Amino acid sequence: MSSNRYSWLDKPQADREQQAPLLLPTKEIPGSYGIPFITPIKDRLDYYYFKGHDNFFQSKINQYSSTVFRTNMIPGPFMASDPRVIAVLDAKSFPILFDTSKVEKKNVFTGTYMPSTKLTGGYRVCSYLDPSEPSHTKVKQFLFNLLKSRKDYFLPAFRSAYVAPIFSSVESQVASQGHADFNALNNDIAFDFLGEAYFGAPPSKSGSFITFQKKVTIWLLLQLAPLASNVLTKFLPKLVEDLLLHTFSLPSFIAKPGYKNMYEYFNTAGSAALDLAEKVGLSRDEACHNLIFATCFNTYGGLRVLFPGLLRRLAQSGRDWHARLATEVRQAVASHGENGQVTLGALEQMELAKSVVYEVLRIDPPVEFQYAHAKKDFLLQSHDAQFQVRKGEMLFGYQPFATRDTRVFGANAGEFVPDRFVGSDGAKLLRYVWWSNGPETEDPTVNDKQCAGKNFVVLVARLFVAEFFLSYDSFTAEISNSLVGSQVNITSLTKAKAKAGNFY
Repeated sequence: MSSNRYSWLDKPQADREQQAPLLLPTKEIPGSYGIPFITPIKDRLDYYYFKGHDNFFQSKINQYSSTVFRTNMIPGPFMASDPRVIAVLDAKSFPILFDTSKVEKKNVFTGTYMPSTKLTGGYRVCSYLDPSEPSHTKVKQFLFNLLKSRKDYFLPAFRSAYVAPIFSSVESQVASQGHADFNALNNDIAFDFLGEAYFGAPPSKSGSFITFQKKVTIWLLLQLAPLASNVLTKFLPKLVEDLLLHTFSLPSFIAKPGYKNMYEYFNTAGSAALDLAEKVGLSRDEACHNLIFATCFNTYGGLRVLFPGLLRRLAQSGRDWHARLATEVRQAVASHGENGQVTLGALEQMELAKSVVYEVLRIDPPVEFQYAHAKKDFLLQSHDAQFQVRKGEMLFGYQPFATRDTRVFGANAGEFVPDRFVGSDGAKLLRYVWWSNGPETEDPTVNDKQCAGKNFVVLVARLFVAEFFLSYDSFTAEISNSLVGSQVNITSLTKAKAKAGNFY
């Protein structure tokens, strides 16, 4: 990816540090919301079909000569009652979205619209709660307690429920068909891993849950359809797709039978987890619906994007980087592993593998959008100016622009650099990695909206890289775009010539 794609942020190295607030001129926020109803629809069509995501924002940045501006955001009429936002698209203005002293995060998880609570048992689940709401503290503490109680099971569950099945399936398909659809395999196996990791009970072990993944996918699509595009355009004109996906909410009853099965599984398999919920004052019913959302939407939905994204970037990085990763992984396992297997101690020796994960999360964040409402009037700062924000206004951030800010990450900010976060200088850049709805240098608490499973996600991503290069020297893949993230078809695998135990 060419770095000049984000040339609007290019500045000399000396200018990358934030300016002193008093030196920043105060300006009116540029941009316009246009004609009610008409302009929001035009902006929607531009965003989805005529310009595309990046060009939509880039054209406005060029027009206003500012990375902070007013615009309408999707999906607009009739699904969103108010599409007006203040866009913040640089590394200095973006963190305002995490400052809960100035912004409120109530009902903004998916942006300017909110899916029906009929899809979540009638509850506003944790992702839609502001930290000021009492239920937020209870639910998030419950999730923390669950993760803590299961931490010793993550590595063995990943190895047995994920790595062994997916690697053998990939090898088999490549041998018989010449390629392997990694996404399809990942979508099926990821759920079993999460069931094993969280509850010790993978859904596939029950005959009634053979189609579990499909039911979850339907439930996810009903919530995310307003954010999707070019799903039906092979068969229908763009304007017809726009009418079907972006104008009115799809009926929630479509997911009702599948959601009932999902609830039954989580209520049974997650019984011990729900015991933890009662200890923090949360009803089992509300906890179960939150557990479904946290597992199926937040974590499973994230892994469907993250793992193909990792393979995409690694495939494009080439054999030299593969060799460096394989060497690091096998040396770490040889010196700090156990019986030739990856351990937490071995993972901590894999600085390059960790950097690769952070770099993928930086350049391809699983969740691209963040939203918030201003709690009060305040001055918002970009690199070059400060702007007056009024109470009640909605702020919007498109993370792929903010995390590719050349004034922070340099001239190659738009490129995948595997060792970007290696060493002390690389570690300093982690505060600009925000995939988890907060800085990578901070851990989530009950008082913020940072992902409760942040450390779990980073752990399993590092495990994936480590296990992959413990088994393979290199690989090739064909990459294309999918409905969400990247489509990866693995076309060749070179099995490891040296395992951890006999690396030398």
